[in-house]
Amino acid sequence: MRVIAAMSGGVDSAVAAARAAEAGHDVTGIHLALSRNPASYRSGARGCCTIEDANDARRAADVIGIPFYVWDLSERFHEDVVEDFMDEYAAGRTPNPCLRCNEKIKFAAVLDRALGLGFDAVATGHYAQLRTGADGLVEMHRSVDHGKDQSYVLGVLDQEQLRHSLFPLGDSTKTAVRAEAAARGLLVADKPDSHDICFVADGDNAGWLREKLGDRAPNQGGAVVDESGAVVGTHTGTYAFTIGQRRGLRLGRPAPDGKPRFVLDIEPVSGTVTVGPRERLAVDRLTGIRPRWCGAAPTRLAGPGVTVQLRAHGDEHRAVVTATDSPDGPVVEVELLDPAYGIAPGQAAVIYDGTRVVGSATISATARVSAVQR
Repeated sequence: MRVIAAMSGGVDSAVAAARAAEAGHDVTGIHLALSRNPASYRSGARGCCTIEDANDARRAADVIGIPFYVWDLSERFHEDVVEDFMDEYAAGRTPNPCLRCNEKIKFAAVLDRALGLGFDAVATGHYAQLRTGADGLVEMHRSVDHGKDQSYVLGVLDQEQLRHSLFPLGDSTKTAVRAEAAARGLLVADKPDSHDICFVADGDNAGWLREKLGDRAPNQGGAVVDESGAVVGTHTGTYAFTIGQRRGLRLGRPAPDGKPRFVLDIEPVSGTVTVGPRERLAVDRLTGIRPRWCGAAPTRLAGPGVTVQLRAHGDEHRAVVTATDSPDGPVVEVELLDPAYGIAPGQAAVIYDGTRVVGSATISATARVSAVQR
């Protein structure tokens, strides 16, 4: 097959490209220029998509012996990922830009361009496995390295995208991948993994949003209140908060019981942030919109192997999942058999049946255990 290997400049994508070439594929390496300001260099393990990363990817391609190009998708990335991130936070929701990038950029814009150029597939360094099921559909499963598993951020891929994807690292551990990179003479063997959101290189999401949103935010400040409505603090913008947050609340009045308080609700129009005890964060009902199915859309999923993951590298929660249609579009209702804590609208609920990824949906609403009639 003719394969495009997306090379970020890190160790995982370099080894994935090398394995694809070694498997006999005709591989071309590409680095995605996603930043509008690529002149900045990464700081430690933060950020990515810099000139340093592009150079690392080029050197890795030279060692592997494959052609290498840089594709500038910065405008598309800004529109589909960065703008979406800002809009979601301004609306009081908590998005995951990595899922949006996989959906809109790596397995849409890149794959579309690759197919248009006559390539057959896109290979990446994600830790996930692809298998062909008895029905002939391509199934995506968790990586053998559960600590590194990235199937959660790939839960937005549909069947057509999976048919044109390769994940060469799905059967390996991170330790083995680093050792292989060193054995292959790849200089990125010991390069630190990038953390946080790639376009917020210093990790200060609130500061970045404050700078970028400016007058676009629905309010520039408001009250922090407890569940009784009593004002316990103030803030400079709701976009600095997410459901379940504990740190950085700057409350002037301690809780009567002396226990920590967490963000329970965010109302961006009025600028009100409500805080309370951790137990009030418990939810066991989720409503999801804009579902993305990896294969055929299910109607109901139940059983011991059905779980939902609500954060990247988060816990799995046993669940019953029902997919229905509404006047506003498809809806996914999730009953969690074990309560989850600190779940915010905007997050992704990725649905599993055993190790197989069934699909995902964007959480639009949650219901707290105490509010549900048993």
